[in-house]
Amino acid sequence: MTGPAGPPRVGRVYATLIAVAALWGAVTGLLVPRAAYRLSVEPDEPWRDACPAGHPFTGPARGWLGPPRCARCTAPAPAAPPRPPADPPTRPPADAATRPPAAPPAQPPAGVQPPHPIALPPTPVTAATATVTATVPTVTALVCGALAAATGPRPELAVWLAAAPVAVLLALVDRAVHRLPDRLTLPLAAGTAALLGVAASVPGSAGAWPSALLGGLALGAGYFGLFLLNPSGMGFGDVKLALALGVALGWYGWGVLFLGAFAGFLLGAAYGFGLVALRRATRKSTIPFGPFMIVGALAGVLLGALSTTSAS
Repeated sequence: MTGPAGPPRVGRVYATLIAVAALWGAVTGLLVPRAAYRLSVEPDEPWRDACPAGHPFTGPARGWLGPPRCARCTAPAPAAPPRPPADPPTRPPADAATRPPAAPPAQPPAGVQPPHPIALPPTPVTAATATVTATVPTVTALVCGALAAATGPRPELAVWLAAAPVAVLLALVDRAVHRLPDRLTLPLAAGTAALLGVAASVPGSAGAWPSALLGGLALGAGYFGLFLLNPSGMGFGDVKLALALGVALGWYGWGVLFLGAFAGFLLGAAYGFGLVALRRATRKSTIPFGPFMIVGALAGVLLGALSTTSAS
């Protein structure tokens, strides 16, 4: 009786694994928007240290984790104090009719604008920020669930789940300000390489750590060559991101590395040509290439994981 019970049990394990991975993606996705908001600044500007309403960020990880709106923004406004009862109308004095009329208020000289009360500029969270806050947890949950479904209960799945929220954060920042911060790209590359080294030592892994390291060096060198050929079209942040993506793709071999890198270029080119066709950009316009690199690498990792799962 153990034979027929095997496949349903395996199916339940996979379903539980996918559900846990999706839940992880949703929870971490809730913490990504604040970091994306704080990092989405121009290169010569400091990281944002206050919410859109001007309140300083506090909380976990020195205020780096959470939604863009702080607790003070989401707290209900205090109730207004009750108004005192109005005084009853009084009768005018008897000599009111004999009094001279009151002088009109003084008018400013000609050419001088009357003073206006100082009004603070409104600082609500923009519609774009609110949309990102609501969308990111869903996207991160779908990505983590797809990685779990393709990889299965293998050690490298923990590496993919740890890297997925950081990759989503990088895509958001690059899309907003065309920038890939070093504080994200370099730790992502080093952390992915180190964790895959640990995963390679655990029984059941389906990749190779040496090819992962070589893949990171190869893809990083390729992007560095493109940067030297056309610095205005390829940012140095893309080169650093290629190190991490090359490590992830190289885990499954050179074929997956080529497919993932090619998919990123294909998606970026299709997007750029689409903008030109719609006359929303010119051939000299720059686009954020990081999101397309990440989506292409995700496609390569999914294909590599599926190929190893079906072969086993």
